[in-house]
Amino acid sequence: MFSGTVPPELGNLVNLQKLILSANNLTGELPVALMNLTKLTELRISSNNFTGRMPDFQESWNQLQKLEIQASGLQGPIPSSISVLSNLTELRISDLNGGGSVFPYLSHITSLQRLSCHLSGPIPSFLSALSQLNTLDLSFNRLEGSIPDLADLTDLQYLYLTSNLLTGSIPDWIKSRDNLYVIDVSYNDFSESSESPYCTENLNVFKSFSARDNSLYAECLNSSPCPKDQYSLHINCGGKATTIGGINFEADQDPGGAAHFVPTGHSWEFSSTGHFWNTGVTSNDCIANNVSILEMDNSELYTNARISPLSLTYYGRCFGSGNYTVKLYFSEIIIRGNRSFLSLGRRIFDVYIQEKLVLKDFNIEKAAQGVDKPFIWEFKAVEVKNKTLEIRFHWSGKGTTASPNRGVYGPLISAISVEFESDDDSKRKIFVVAASAGGSLLCLAFLILGILWWKGCLDSMTSRGKAHRGLDVQTGFFTFKQIQAATNNFALENKIGEGGFGSVYKGVLLDGTIVAVKQLSSKSKQGNREFVNEIGLISSLQHPNLVRLYGSCIEANELLLVYEYMENNSLAHALFGPEEGQVRLDWPTRQGICIGIAKGLAFLHEESALKVVHRDIKTTNVLLDQDLNAKISDFGLAKLHEEENTHISTRVAGTIGYMAPEYALWGYLTFKADVFSFGVVALEIVAGKNNMKFRPNENFVGLVDWALVLQQKESLVELVDPRLGLDFSNEEAVRMAKVALLCINPAAALRPTMSAVVSMLEGRTPVDEMIMDPSIYSEEMRFTALRNPFEQIAEESAGGTKTLIHSSDASWNGSSAPTTSSDLYKVSPSCEEK
Repeated sequence: MFSGTVPPELGNLVNLQKLILSANNLTGELPVALMNLTKLTELRISSNNFTGRMPDFQESWNQLQKLEIQASGLQGPIPSSISVLSNLTELRISDLNGGGSVFPYLSHITSLQRLSCHLSGPIPSFLSALSQLNTLDLSFNRLEGSIPDLADLTDLQYLYLTSNLLTGSIPDWIKSRDNLYVIDVSYNDFSESSESPYCTENLNVFKSFSARDNSLYAECLNSSPCPKDQYSLHINCGGKATTIGGINFEADQDPGGAAHFVPTGHSWEFSSTGHFWNTGVTSNDCIANNVSILEMDNSELYTNARISPLSLTYYGRCFGSGNYTVKLYFSEIIIRGNRSFLSLGRRIFDVYIQEKLVLKDFNIEKAAQGVDKPFIWEFKAVEVKNKTLEIRFHWSGKGTTASPNRGVYGPLISAISVEFESDDDSKRKIFVVAASAGGSLLCLAFLILGILWWKGCLDSMTSRGKAHRGLDVQTGFFTFKQIQAATNNFALENKIGEGGFGSVYKGVLLDGTIVAVKQLSSKSKQGNREFVNEIGLISSLQHPNLVRLYGSCIEANELLLVYEYMENNSLAHALFGPEEGQVRLDWPTRQGICIGIAKGLAFLHEESALKVVHRDIKTTNVLLDQDLNAKISDFGLAKLHEEENTHISTRVAGTIGYMAPEYALWGYLTFKADVFSFGVVALEIVAGKNNMKFRPNENFVGLVDWALVLQQKESLVELVDPRLGLDFSNEEAVRMAKVALLCINPAAALRPTMSAVVSMLEGRTPVDEMIMDPSIYSEEMRFTALRNPFEQIAEESAGGTKTLIHSSDASWNGSSAPTTSSDLYKVSPSCEEK
């Protein structure tokens, strides 16, 4: 669990033989001093966040026997100097950033026994010289051409060429291998011949031929034709048949294998690829069994699960055309949650549906907020055109491989449910209407309960103890006694924050789950509105970059929201808080936080069934979990966006310094208001400075003003937080600043969408060059900063209870605002003091 950079002092340990840094949160470049470790025989640095290029291998490391660099964060390609490592027995390199790698020249490394690399181009024939090669894993690459003759490699036991662009015919030496060898050539473009092989127990040729509708392809699946179309499918992955809520889940107890295609004889099949390295291969490798007593509902679905060291594909056949809802059931039943080495495991994998990536770097334990807890991902409108549905789970080298035991990694799936979405178009229209009225039925239920509480109608119910039973809904209700116990009666030492409408406390539930409790003021009608709005909206939204709502409490005079606990407080605290106890945000972490916020907003604006404008994006509303992942919080001001309306005219609410001009001045609200706010936050991430509190001199109004001037001077790098020193990427920092400035364009139409922002930040698309005149922005910002608080205070001053203070004769241009300071006296007599 180390973070920070690798200390160069490690280079002084000249007798060191094994250096294993895998599965940490390490950043920065590898120190050159590591080249002093001339006796090094094993180096593993996988699953980290390093920057810079792969090390240029030198003779000083020629004693290396095992080298593992998977998902390390380093830039490719693999350097040709790797050929100097003549004593290698194991080489694993994958998921390098940047350009692809061609096959390095390894012919004289005759001791090589296991090779796994991500490469492109042809497979070289020199591999036949590696006489001791036992495992060759070249799966999920961009390899082209034909398979060379490797018949002389008599020790070759495992060959994985899954998912490449290989052509030609499958060689005779593969066809002649008996069941002692494990070979997977599925998902390629081989040409057929009269002697093309079939799928066997240890030979997987599924989807390996260019003709997708040929008899061999069907034979691998199920030779029987579809008797009729099916419109649902339910599988208890790795477990026995069971019935849950009247739904029959089919058994899935085949042991699987390293290159195994399983024709179940039913309307679905599965294909598994890979074996766990550094462990003995057993028949139980592909089915996981829980290691504790499961107390969740429907535990029969989670008692067992199917696991794969590399790739696992479920293939449904005979589906009728149309849209389907796919539910994937997960629970981490192997990694433990206690405070020991057994809890340090991180299972990270990707999920594809119909060959489209739907979950990247998915972590079951993180999503479910603990081990032995269920988590269900639901995907709607999954289209089936050709009677087939394909769901694939893939491990790409991330996470741990030795905790709690060696070989505990790779995708894990507990159950799969597929249901047809009937009358899809009409359902979608109904859903849009429901969203316009206030959200889904769940939101409506919360809305009704909130209104009942507001009117006092629930007091008699709670006095009879009915609230103590709780409600079994997507986000449950807690009793006030439960929350009192969790927070030690709202003890001062458990107070972790103060919001605009109440305090936030840390709490621990009876099952050990740590939560954050937001206590909203019951006396504020605005607090009431925010409470109802927040539980209604956030209960319908689930995304890795949105804070998860566990439930709420509506009892007596209490309004309480219970959230997942975010270990590292807010982004504002990390960037602007006191140095004592402050989280150090290095550059890769800042980059990840910025992209995380962008992805969360892209989900709200473009991907969610309910399209939402947050209205209050700022650093205090971005929270950081234990791994410093960003999660958007505080949906009290959020608005549903009706797709038939181009904008919403609404009462202005938000935070000065983050509000878009068109929204602050005229109440004109679109998704682009959030884009503007994001731009301000992105600049604050780069600079480590608060937009409203930073003034380099009297000529600038905040950070944004200064950034625009620096952009004109082509010196945006001066924005970068000096606390980073030289430990940051110039290219990434300037790119983030340029994207931020695109987002704060005074013209809403010229701001990018959040999906475009994500693409630019990740370097997948170039950043548009647009330089604005700082004076235009400065005037708008000065006017915005004055007008909104005036209107808000003036509203409240009508009753004579507030004092409005204005200290200058500056002219106001807004139609409803005073034009001189003398006009202010007309608002409230109490203004005479100033």
